[in-house]
Amino acid sequence: MLDELKDRKVIALHGTMGAGKTTLVSTICNLLQVEDVVSSPTFSVINEYRYSEDGAQKRLYHIDLYRLKDEEEAIRTGVEDCLYSGDYCFVEWPERAEGLFPDDTATVYLRVEGETDRSLEIA
Repeated sequence: MLDELKDRKVIALHGTMGAGKTTLVSTICNLLQVEDVVSSPTFSVINEYRYSEDGAQKRLYHIDLYRLKDEEEAIRTGVEDCLYSGDYCFVEWPERAEGLFPDDTATVYLRVEGETDRSLEIA
């Protein structure tokens, strides 16, 4: 999936509750060999993970905007800083602060297709 994003680092994850957004981020963290335990940032809003790439330390942000009211609250929690950091930034419930996202944001739609099946579309 990361290859399909090309150089886009900000990924807006759309999907209903239970569609697999956090599972997708966890899988990507495993592929990048993140050593930390990956969990949902529902209460913390932003989780930061570190990984190595070409000998350099990199960061990946996992953001969950579900509990935020608006863009102003997202700015106060530091979301905008993450979005423009140049690091991977995966955002659940991006519709809560759509106006903050860079123009080149990748949009990923996750859909429940059955009890255990999910579909993924990258736009």
